[in-house]
Amino acid sequence: MPAQIIQTNTTPFKKLDIDPVTLDIIENALRNARIEMDATLVRTAMSPGIREQGDAFPLIAAPTGEMIVGQFGSFIGGFLKQFDGTLEDGDMIFLSDPYSCEGAISHSNDWLVLLPVFKDGRLVAYTSMFGHQSDIGGMVPGSMPINATSIFQEGVRIPPVKIWKKGEYNDDLMKLVMHQTRKPDWCQADLNALIASCRVASNRVIEMCERFGDDVYYSATMELLARNHRAMKALISQAIPPQKASFEDYICDDGKGFGPYKIKCTMWREDDKVILDFDGTDPQSVASINFYLNENMFKMFFGIYMIMVFDPQILFNDGFYDLIEVRIPEESLLKPKFPAALSGRTHALGRIFDILGGLLGQGTPEFLNAAGFSSSPHLFYSGWDERENGARDWFQLFQIGFGGIPGRPLGDGPDGHSLWPGFTNVPNEFLERYFPLRIERYSTEPDSGGAGLHRGGNGIHMTYRFLADGEVAIHDDRWFVPPWGVNGGHPGMRAKKLLERFDGTTEIVGNKVEDVPVKAGDLLHFITWGGGGWGDPLERDPELVGLEIRQGLVTSEGAKVYGVIANDDGAIDVPATENLRAKMREARGDLELFDYGPGIEQLRARCEEETGLPAPIQPVWQKGETTEAAE
Repeated sequence: MPAQIIQTNTTPFKKLDIDPVTLDIIENALRNARIEMDATLVRTAMSPGIREQGDAFPLIAAPTGEMIVGQFGSFIGGFLKQFDGTLEDGDMIFLSDPYSCEGAISHSNDWLVLLPVFKDGRLVAYTSMFGHQSDIGGMVPGSMPINATSIFQEGVRIPPVKIWKKGEYNDDLMKLVMHQTRKPDWCQADLNALIASCRVASNRVIEMCERFGDDVYYSATMELLARNHRAMKALISQAIPPQKASFEDYICDDGKGFGPYKIKCTMWREDDKVILDFDGTDPQSVASINFYLNENMFKMFFGIYMIMVFDPQILFNDGFYDLIEVRIPEESLLKPKFPAALSGRTHALGRIFDILGGLLGQGTPEFLNAAGFSSSPHLFYSGWDERENGARDWFQLFQIGFGGIPGRPLGDGPDGHSLWPGFTNVPNEFLERYFPLRIERYSTEPDSGGAGLHRGGNGIHMTYRFLADGEVAIHDDRWFVPPWGVNGGHPGMRAKKLLERFDGTTEIVGNKVEDVPVKAGDLLHFITWGGGGWGDPLERDPELVGLEIRQGLVTSEGAKVYGVIANDDGAIDVPATENLRAKMREARGDLELFDYGPGIEQLRARCEEETGLPAPIQPVWQKGETTEAAE
């Protein structure tokens, strides 16, 4: 039974014509309200993931449920279809279970707050915010167990419940939820910050309604949706052909030794509609790398990519959703069957962006990006910090790392940047102040970005010295299958992790591991992947390569990939460079649109030699056996 909206004023809104100036004012007021939501959140949250990195996502929606401003698209339509209850003035919904909202939040660490906004007894909008909680209980600190085989092992699951009901706060519910987490102080503060952000946006919407009138505000939101629809319809007709195009990429492994896992998408246009079909994607994993991909979220990913490539001035909103049809096979990696584990879904989430780039760029190579939106590296460090007075304090770090952004048509990919544009790094001073560790290196990794006319962004080399005994967990990808280059550009370097023990021994650590014991004095070298390169490396300006040698972004040995001969100070040997480039051009074949590096079987054969780690084992369904056999 769908949700029942209780309104004391059921007068329908009048659809009015909105002049361009009023529309522009309301549009920018909504944009500003979204920014104010973010500012409220980061200034009142406590966990470093939200407070320092901004791992939270706002939404302001029309009373019909479509997102007007935000980031991930609206889940409200699906929520209203499934929520068997009422919504009325003074209510606020709280939830964290992906299976209860069609994957709008994709793992249980994301706590979501939804506020229906009423004015004079009538629903005028929704505001919502969700953010990643550093711990929600479960098998391991951080609540993202690699070895989980069920969502029940990943911490507390919160179905849609009323955290506020007719203006009354549900204090007993909060006591129950906070009792499950290892960090109740952080979680309570972060939840309060989510609530405050929604209320700020609610106030701004009501202010707009009071200033312009309810009907004008409503009509403006409808026009913003319609304008987006018109723009996307034109972009789709120009950029998406009726011929089918397919692209596939891989998640390296599942942390249990199996992989790689294929994600495949085929795209074509039928009249005005784009079809995006994930047939051919591997079945769901028994581990936690499954990604419950919400169809509306993927439509928004597609729309954002189209808008950023072709017309960045277009406002992101849900107005174009009827122009896209998304097909995802049941019980696949992207639509797993309950109660599949979901906590490690970030790798597939990142890979979706690379796949979109590969799909959309095939017809227009001049707009094609290389790979590099490839993962979201996580580090977890927890334990007991012994104080001089004998006290023991529990510490628990969850930190999101950065990799290399791909080379692009307009230039080099940024070095060491976040998967999400709005994320920032956790300042080293913050880490050293609140956790028993010291940052001994924080730099880009030279030569890790794929060579090209436009170089892929370098990955990050971050070295942690642990000052207290504890345990470490690492979640990363792109260590087996490299980020591919395009238009002649080379693949980026793969990720790697090294642990230098205080006794002088060094060991290679996997990129999906947990419960790794560390001692005070140990050093962890956390090195992320580089972005793929764009264009012919032999066309890159040698003087620019020399400058990057001096900047520490490229080594003199790495410069030879560009056909550049230089010393360690970046001085170019011009005759030797010209000679080397001529030989390299003569020896190579035609430039490929995509350079994936070695094939999967070649990677398997060379894996341990190149990475120090055993190659992942091929999942049984990739050998032609059935899903039942895999299970």
